[in-house]
Amino acid sequence: MEFNARYILMALFTLAVILCGFGFVYWLNHSGGFSERENYQVRFSIPVSGIANGSNVLFNGLKVGEVIALDLDSENPKEFSATISIAADTPVREDTVVGVDYQGLTGAANILLTGGTKNATLLSAKEGQLPQLIADPSHSRSWTENAGRVLSRLDTMLAGDNNRLDNILAGLERMTGGPDGKEIVLYDLPIPPSVETKPTKTNWRLVVAEPSVLLSLNTDKIQQLSSELSWVSLGDARWTDNLPNLVQTKLIQAFENVGYEGALLRPADAFDAPFKLAMDIRTFHYKAYGEPAGLIDIMAKLIDRDGLVIAVKRFKKDDPISSNSEAEIANAMGASFLQLAQELVFWSAGKLDAESNEN
Repeated sequence: MEFNARYILMALFTLAVILCGFGFVYWLNHSGGFSERENYQVRFSIPVSGIANGSNVLFNGLKVGEVIALDLDSENPKEFSATISIAADTPVREDTVVGVDYQGLTGAANILLTGGTKNATLLSAKEGQLPQLIADPSHSRSWTENAGRVLSRLDTMLAGDNNRLDNILAGLERMTGGPDGKEIVLYDLPIPPSVETKPTKTNWRLVVAEPSVLLSLNTDKIQQLSSELSWVSLGDARWTDNLPNLVQTKLIQAFENVGYEGALLRPADAFDAPFKLAMDIRTFHYKAYGEPAGLIDIMAKLIDRDGLVIAVKRFKKDDPISSNSEAEIANAMGASFLQLAQELVFWSAGKLDAESNEN
């Protein structure tokens, strides 16, 4: 009896192993589970890289099945089909969109099923065939393929005689007041000439800060006052730089030309400079109404390292201008600035010399 019982146990064990093997094969063939499945055929009209047997099928991002077969279309080499097995309760409708989802830059490709409206009918088989889904080409390209198509279109847009980019840039240039084919003359501000006799060595160090201005003066266009409260640009006349930068640069050169080049620090050192020349440009206009004149109004302050204002002075110019020529107006305003720059430089140097001697 013991002999027979032992063989019975071995037979039962062998039968259990065989049943487990069948169960495992069934599990593999039914996409990883014993739940009820439905098969669909997905047709692709463009090449798709990365799809293989076992690739995941996602519905709105959730895994619902896998690819179980891939077949080429012998009659149409551009097309191929993939047979997918997904959970039977997946709501695949006639307007469900099919595409390919790539995980990361080099990740595997998955077939992605997206939504569909609730009023659309569920997809069903026709004439004994599997229910068929048509993949959307625009949702089936990898990021590299899409990038290639974009670059190809960009190259087409830029090529040829009808260059769209040139037309766009030309339109922007006209809109912002850029040159429209005619030459624009730039006008510079003069500075005091170099002197042969240099001042004695100074005990102070100064940084010339960029002047503060109204937004309307932060431009290279020469401004014209048409009334006390309104102004326009003076035709096409322009300075060689935006006004604040131009005034700052010219005043630095003025200090250097009269012998104070060793006392100047870089504008980047403004926060650690022993002294700073701060300016507020209030007016830098050509007055066209009443008696035409060049108006320049600059408030200057000398400030020490602790932020204490040690001297303040307002520099104003109101010099008549008899001509309405853009060139002569710019030159007349430049002459007024030259006088103002000389006064400002020697006033600053005198105040700093006195302050240094006291300390």
